Amino acid sequence: MVVNTQVTSEVADKAQQGIMEFLLINHPLDCPVCDKGGECPLQNQAMSNGRGESRFFESGGLKRTFPKPINISAQVLLDRERCVLCARCTRFSAQISGDPFIELIERGALQQVGIYEKEPYDSYFSGNTIQICPVGALTSAEYRFRSRPFDLVSTPSIAEHDACGSAIRVDHRRGKVMRRLSGNDPEVNEEWITDKDRFAFHYATAGDRLTFPLVREDGELRPASWTEAFAVAARGLAAAGSVGVLPGGRITAEDGYAYSKFARVALGTNDIDFRSRPLSAEESSFLAAHVVLTGPGGGGVTYADLETAGTVVLAGFEPEDEAGAVFLRLRKANRAHGTNVVSIAPYTSRGLRKMGGSLIATAPGGEAVALDELGMTGEHPLDSTSVILVGERLATSPGALSSAAGLASRTGARLAWVPRRAGDRGALETGCLPGLLPGGRPAADAQARVDVATTWGLESLPETAGRDADEIVAAAVAGELGGLVVGGVDPDDTADPAAFRAALDAASFVVSLELRETDVTRVADVVFPVASVVDKAGTFVTWEGRPRWFDAVFTNPQALPDSRVLAGIAEELSSLGLGGPLGFRTVAEVRAQMEELGPWDGERAAHDPVLSTGSAGRDGVALATWKQSIDHGSMQDGDDNLRATARPAVARVSQAMYDALGSTVTVTGDRGSWTLPAEVADAPDGVIWVPSNNSGNGVLADLASPGSRVTVKGAEQ
Repeated sequence: MVVNTQVTSEVADKAQQGIMEFLLINHPLDCPVCDKGGECPLQNQAMSNGRGESRFFESGGLKRTFPKPINISAQVLLDRERCVLCARCTRFSAQISGDPFIELIERGALQQVGIYEKEPYDSYFSGNTIQICPVGALTSAEYRFRSRPFDLVSTPSIAEHDACGSAIRVDHRRGKVMRRLSGNDPEVNEEWITDKDRFAFHYATAGDRLTFPLVREDGELRPASWTEAFAVAARGLAAAGSVGVLPGGRITAEDGYAYSKFARVALGTNDIDFRSRPLSAEESSFLAAHVVLTGPGGGGVTYADLETAGTVVLAGFEPEDEAGAVFLRLRKANRAHGTNVVSIAPYTSRGLRKMGGSLIATAPGGEAVALDELGMTGEHPLDSTSVILVGERLATSPGALSSAAGLASRTGARLAWVPRRAGDRGALETGCLPGLLPGGRPAADAQARVDVATTWGLESLPETAGRDADEIVAAAVAGELGGLVVGGVDPDDTADPAAFRAALDAASFVVSLELRETDVTRVADVVFPVASVVDKAGTFVTWEGRPRWFDAVFTNPQALPDSRVLAGIAEELSSLGLGGPLGFRTVAEVRAQMEELGPWDGERAAHDPVLSTGSAGRDGVALATWKQSIDHGSMQDGDDNLRATARPAVARVSQAMYDALGSTVTVTGDRGSWTLPAEVADAPDGVIWVPSNNSGNGVLADLASPGSRVTVKGAEQ
């Protein structure tokens, strides 16, 4: 084969120049103000292969122009005259995300990107079209005209909004994040990220960001130095007696390890739980027996396994909303390999349709029965190539997690747990559960306690069984716990928001480690401002169990990592004769301790199966719900353009319920009422679905308690 290039062939060189001439006939010469200027492939090609002047004199040499920009969505803007008709955006929308809302229309010189005027580009992945656009045709409302690419410094990082561990690139200038782009990691997110990962980063610079420690004096919070705050926190926790620790699920693995060690060493308690959501004892047992210590290379399910699976079962898990990178892998697997995606859910979601999946229509609480029957029928056969993905919502469905484990055992299918928060899996691995110590060691195992105590230089660890998050709240309300240490927990996310707030009021001393002002900080006795993801190094552990390390983008002297704050309090407690120091101050030192301790190599905790109690015969309508990708979450604050792309809050009901109730329904639970527009779905009769956090303060705060039934009426009834 002989290859002639523009270097050796005049014909090839002339052909390249000709193509560039055609591309530039109508392309605007606005590189100095174009958002793509400085990183534009067309600009590079024009410099290397373009002509110095144009030979286009038709119509007086005027270039084609269009009104601009056109809002494809609230976030994505289109400058049509810049478009070179490469079709990257339309191919991504149709083939990758499955949201074909933009298309090439017309022919010849009139060809352009077209949109549906009454139907905006509705996609959780729309920002990827901006990144892959080779010119400045697609821009974001957030970044447009904000900066030049050559003014930016880029730092690789990991997205903090879900448990996928997606690689991202943080572009910043003079101490301010200007934009975030997708990184390229073939083993995890490939080259795609969700819009939330891309655009939701302004929460860290919101006006209510905490910038100095606060200490309560005479009923009011006042600024304090770090040393004073450490001392006051230590004295208050010492005086409180027994203390519960609630880290929340937005922490790094290093911070999780610090919380776990702080509870056992400084406070002498196993009362620690990272789950700031509805939970159950069955879930605790399931996590200890089937999830902790599984990971790539250790028998855990990986992204690659999703592509080779014959069947993937989803239970209590909606990938498009709760784990975008998992959704894209499953859609790719279905399109490329015919993977059969089966969802045990109340209705066929939009994401399930795009994955080519099948629905096993199930009312909330019926997941255990559906999983048991799935293993006995031949409609969706499972084998060793199959994967069962269970979400955190199964914690509120009695027997469901036990049934999932049993199904995996009977069929040989592989089982994985997919939490919603980025720090949940790391918190689990580092012992932020009452029954687990770091490295997956059962707290009830004497040898495991000796193993940890020896590494930590202690004589012993607490043997008393710890309380879970719900029990910690109940104990604080009852006066059995005097103090609380609370990380990033939103009371409205917890199983009983009113009870959580009552626990904060009842506790004699509350220490809050937070990023911004919240309901917790407003009642706390000491408030510590903690570092955001861009201000610290750390590790997120993906749903697979894969560690994802990242470095700090900035150094923020006004905030410290949770681990450093806890180490400071522990040192002050040690000076009071309680506990001992944690033995670290930096993230690197925490990580070194984690590696020294290592994983548990003994027997795993046993899983006590729970049988389904069913929901037959109960009055009212079953309420199904989950959080959508873009909603009222506080980590999406500050980006109005992103929030404007949220899907509207609607109630989904069966055709029979819609016919009986009309187009608007009022849903009433034991905590309040919502009135929402109704849409027909293939849901079972007697089931209604509403989004968890797209209306008011959320379902748990304003509508109904977990697992409870609701009544539904037409708005005019």
